[in-house]
Amino acid sequence: MSKPLSDRIALVTGASRGIGAALALHLAQAGCHVIAVARTVGGLEELDDKIKAAGGTATLVPLDVKDSDGIARLALALNERYGRLDVLIGNAGILGVPTPLGHIEPKTWDDIMAVNVTANWQLIRTIDPLLKKAPAGRAVFLTSAVAHMGCAYWGAYAASKAALEAMVRSYAPENASTNVRVNLFAPGQTRTRMMAVAFPGVDPETLPAPEEVAKSIVPLCLPSCTENGKLYDFRQAKFLEFRAPE
Repeated sequence: MSKPLSDRIALVTGASRGIGAALALHLAQAGCHVIAVARTVGGLEELDDKIKAAGGTATLVPLDVKDSDGIARLALALNERYGRLDVLIGNAGILGVPTPLGHIEPKTWDDIMAVNVTANWQLIRTIDPLLKKAPAGRAVFLTSAVAHMGCAYWGAYAASKAALEAMVRSYAPENASTNVRVNLFAPGQTRTRMMAVAFPGVDPETLPAPEEVAKSIVPLCLPSCTENGKLYDFRQAKFLEFRAPE
């Protein structure tokens, strides 16, 4: 099997299940040593078993991404051990409970923003120097079409993804003259636990599996990917152009 990411180091957040776990396995199969970050130790251990069975390697990091100091310590450890990071995947995210904006509890709002926005900013802040030390640093952050749709009851989640997109679209051009490329990936409805909570009436068998979606993220992690500041839409199978209003 071809290993286009042989000897690379990849960090994946939200790696204990769903798209994150599937992507971590795909990256390991492509040759990466995977730094798998998640809160759920059992899920990380199951992932580790799958990666080992596939002939890959991983380092398990039980960490809540709301722990900004923990992220900073992880970045320091990566620098001391590897001196670089080749691939950063900002996948961890929480939905909250779909409800009118006026009904959202402050803690729920703060948690959604902490995981979906602030954690990714902290990853950028602490990991960017490591990506720049890699021969071809690649960063991919997972977003949602909800950020653009104005859906009732999805205000907190939509606002968090819109903020994430704005942040990533600022980060990408900051790296235009470097070896780092930064993009967004929108998976659309996928057969995950989050999807089941958000849309309990949807038959999961009608949705693509996380493994299928994750496979489409791997090309964005390759040194050959030259796109920067773009959003790849899985359902449309293409990069979408972003143009500011005139």
